[in-house]
Amino acid sequence: MGTIMTSAPGKVILLGEHAVVFGQPAISLAIDLRLQLRMRMGHRSSLNGHPLSERTHPYITHSIKHLWNGGALELETSSAFPSGSGLGSSAAVTTATLAALMSISGNEISQESIARHAFEVESEVQGRASPIDTSTATHGEGILIDTRPGADLLWHISRDVREWYIHHCSVPRMTLVVGFTGISSPTGPQVAKVKRYVDHSSFAREVVEEIGSLTVDGLKCLRDQNMVGLGELMTRDHKLLAILGVSCQALDKLVEAALPHSYGAKLTGSGGGGSMIALTDKPEQVAEGIKNKGGTPFIVHTGVPGVRKEMI
Repeated sequence: MGTIMTSAPGKVILLGEHAVVFGQPAISLAIDLRLQLRMRMGHRSSLNGHPLSERTHPYITHSIKHLWNGGALELETSSAFPSGSGLGSSAAVTTATLAALMSISGNEISQESIARHAFEVESEVQGRASPIDTSTATHGEGILIDTRPGADLLWHISRDVREWYIHHCSVPRMTLVVGFTGISSPTGPQVAKVKRYVDHSSFAREVVEEIGSLTVDGLKCLRDQNMVGLGELMTRDHKLLAILGVSCQALDKLVEAALPHSYGAKLTGSGGGGSMIALTDKPEQVAEGIKNKGGTPFIVHTGVPGVRKEMI
């Protein structure tokens, strides 16, 4: 078996982050920034020329434990988006590794199998995870994640008392500008902070429910290709997330910089740093505004495939 090459997309959460933890729906979109991975049999297990270790490469080593009992593997990765940016880098490397392992073993690449293994890998590494990032990287396009089954169901994933129904979400080709604050913010503490607030405040619970309602409205806007309505919902969602305490000064500055030339803008992911997104048909002007406020802009597009094997 020669070299296998796979790739997986980054992702942005369009609507519903944090509220999804409390049973509300969320919409996540794959974007055309991809991570590429090359894999071949070798004399020692390595990543980009360095010895492979669980401490420094936990997602890859856990993926290998799930699907491989053969010899040493040499891996190389390259990514168009930075890790710690809130764009799903761990999900991309996990799903790309799993797809390569299936292929090098002589098996067909199965989306559902990859999604299930990838969720288990992230759960093992992070301690507590949701399948939103890994399912988006696996399926591509867009997904709607909910606690109830509906039309276009892809797969159902459960762990402990938690369960998720992951649905295909049709997404028109849209232009987004991602603004990376440069601040790497772990997801866990942000989720814990919101949980404390919701546990002790009926107002916070109402905010979470309103975010869920916005997400349902956003699904209709996507189907109708109503960019104006979708942008308004994104901006409202950002304000609600700020009320929950997960925005920060750097994110707010980038959102404000993007709004004059956007349909709408919001943080994406857990917040506290990471990235924001703006929906726009003037991407260069939005990118310039983000850059002027100290952010790193990425002009991205939606409607892209999920994890796949690439021709070499």
